[in-house]
Amino acid sequence: MARREFVVAAAILLDSQNRVLLVGNDWQGYGNVRYTLPGGVVERGESTFDALSREVKEETGLQLTEIQHLAYAVHVEDVRRNDRAVSFVFLASYEGLLNPRDPDGFIVEARFVPADEVDTIIPIRPLREPLVHYLTNRTPGRFYSYAGWDGRGVKGV
Repeated sequence: MARREFVVAAAILLDSQNRVLLVGNDWQGYGNVRYTLPGGVVERGESTFDALSREVKEETGLQLTEIQHLAYAVHVEDVRRNDRAVSFVFLASYEGLLNPRDPDGFIVEARFVPADEVDTIIPIRPLREPLVHYLTNRTPGRFYSYAGWDGRGVKGV
């Protein structure tokens, strides 16, 4: 199996009620929707910020107006799946109305969720834990490292 390596850019977008925007992804197309922050893979030749703006626009219909800071970064090195992912998650401001138009067809929903519900909505530990920690503490710039998508071997600084 060929090794997969990718860089991801994602956005934390909060509304006036301090709810966080999540998108419902149906990656395999079987109706198994998983919720994540809006964002996606940085394509070859594309900057991280350009990818962030593009992905947010495609997945939510919203236009980023300001990137405030790096909320956190996550590295997942999954030997069993033979892949590596490095994700950069930014707190950002936006304008516009929710209107997802994902050209890949994976995004089936975009909605704002109360921060205290994120822990029960996002099933994948490396996607859930850093976001919950950030929404609880608002401490920017943390780094998390996981040994697999199941959350094994977590380290945070």
